[in-house]
Amino acid sequence: MENIIQEQCEDTCGGTSNIHVLQEQLISEQTASSLAEIFKALGDPTRLKIIHTLLKHELCVHDIVQVLEMGQSAVSHQLRYLRNLRIVKRRKVGKTVFYSLDDEHIEQIFVQMLQHVKHS
Repeated sequence: MENIIQEQCEDTCGGTSNIHVLQEQLISEQTASSLAEIFKALGDPTRLKIIHTLLKHELCVHDIVQVLEMGQSAVSHQLRYLRNLRIVKRRKVGKTVFYSLDDEHIEQIFVQMLQHVKHS
């Protein structure tokens, strides 16, 4: 029975040559792990709120704390996590640290997924 299914698949799917090509083009284990970490980070509502807030403006920790109505320690922890994954970056001016999104890729991912969620 398994051989019949395999033969049918080879007839309609292109056979094993496509499998080898796809295997050669498969992302590396390290890339897959890094990507999974980013999606894991995006799986937290607090981190998503921080990212959404930073879409509009570069902000200091104090301002993010005020917008989210959370404790400074909790916000700082989340910002550190996001910074380690290069989702946000920081800029220091004197003693004040300002946070913004690391690059346009993060903004694009967030905006696309937000539009997807809001699409009915």
